[in-house]
Amino acid sequence: MRVMAQVAMVMNLDKCIGCHTCSVTCKQTWTNRQGTEYVWFNNVETLPGQGYPRRWEDQERWKGGWERTRSGRLRLRSGGRLKRLGSLFANPDLPEISDYYQPWTYEYKNLTEAPAGDDLPTARPVDSITGAPMDSIEWGPNWDDNLGGAVEHGPRDPIVEKVRDRVGERIRFEFEQSFMFYLPRICEHCLNPACVSACPSGAMYKRSEDGIVLVDQDGCRGWRMCVSGCPYKKVYFNHATGKAEKCTFCFPRVEAGMPTVCSETCVGRMRYLGVLLYDADKVAEAAAVEDEHDLYPAQLDCFLDPHDPAVQEAARAAGISGEWLDAARRSPVYDLIATYQVALPLHPEYRTMPMVWYVPPLSPVVDAVAATGHDGEDAGNLFGAIDALRIPVEYLAEILTAGDTGAVDAVLHRMAAMRAYMRRVNLGEERDESVARAVGLTGQEMEDMFRLLAVAKLEDRFVVPSAARADAQALTDAHPLELGEPADGACPVAALPAAAPARVKLNLGPTRRSA
Repeated sequence: MRVMAQVAMVMNLDKCIGCHTCSVTCKQTWTNRQGTEYVWFNNVETLPGQGYPRRWEDQERWKGGWERTRSGRLRLRSGGRLKRLGSLFANPDLPEISDYYQPWTYEYKNLTEAPAGDDLPTARPVDSITGAPMDSIEWGPNWDDNLGGAVEHGPRDPIVEKVRDRVGERIRFEFEQSFMFYLPRICEHCLNPACVSACPSGAMYKRSEDGIVLVDQDGCRGWRMCVSGCPYKKVYFNHATGKAEKCTFCFPRVEAGMPTVCSETCVGRMRYLGVLLYDADKVAEAAAVEDEHDLYPAQLDCFLDPHDPAVQEAARAAGISGEWLDAARRSPVYDLIATYQVALPLHPEYRTMPMVWYVPPLSPVVDAVAATGHDGEDAGNLFGAIDALRIPVEYLAEILTAGDTGAVDAVLHRMAAMRAYMRRVNLGEERDESVARAVGLTGQEMEDMFRLLAVAKLEDRFVVPSAARADAQALTDAHPLELGEPADGACPVAALPAAAPARVKLNLGPTRRSA
């Protein structure tokens, strides 16, 4: 057993309101500059829909992720080394700017600097990259938001195309007969990242201390194999610098024990951050299981119980600090993924072992039952109505469990049972332990899960240990600062002691650390 730690995220899709606050704050923090006009490290998609970039889930087109060979080994869908070498200068699997969208702004000066008169000034759209006027705007990062243009664009959703023959008329795009939910997406910071393996220059790397996947800007040569290798299409090319860029999981904030920008600004409070311990020796085997339906339980089996004394001892031997072990024991991510098992990975069939998981949406089922005149919060009614959800279970399964409807069904039953159980608690009625036992949980676990999903405070949703605190303390102990005497009422100035070494290197970016 080789214990490693990873900072992971869970998003509760039942609580996402599609406000795009996470996207805007991420954009303003990381990609509000030249060369990244079209780049959204965080975006929120409306499903069913084509997404951003368009049809990113169609791996027959983009060749992202891994595939299992006949011998049981994994290889990149984009091909072996020779094939990728031959396509360095002409990569047919690379998205074009039109697959994302042509970024634009407006001629605001026409409004602010127009002379007084009877003419009405207008702000025409202009291309953010070239500055040329645009005749029309044809697509955007959330063009089909809230099912906008669903009659035209919805049927082009790759998942709809895949399951429509099975679910038939249950997927419809007519008014009052359609369904929708939001899917916020960031880099998955996978345990088995295809982008890292696809990079010819070795600039992509996964940090051993927290599992965050980053790009070494000095080592990147702009081959863009990482862009085509990532099945989630969350690696981007900066046309101004000629380098690849991606979601950094806000590593400067994480290192200081703070949540990511998208998590802290989330209006719906639907994001959870925490530490997961996993057995690194099991990752390759889990990613290469033969049956795609076994990928979710195989990845689940890689995660280690932080309360197990044997795991704690092995973690300490691997150099994981006590602060990180304490964070792992209090991790809301571990509880949602492993204890309550209500969170699922995004497209496990890509075999990258993603580390951003999702609680599937259940909200419409209560209204659907109540509309028939029955009690929408009764456990029996809810369990019976799950198969009749407006959102087909088959559609959710293709997104979250590689098509395994049983796993999604189990999660939805647990969520429905929690609602029925907590209704009795909130009404002061006697607790019905049979409701909890029916889904493999105890009554106390039901109440703990409700507290975490519904009313958890910030310190309960974000349990992030500080990676930099111990290093900073060690540096302070080695070179204590001396405060000089203030002159003329000035503030004291911190000065290095005379014995301090002259060469002091400031680390202003991610360092290269091998996994």
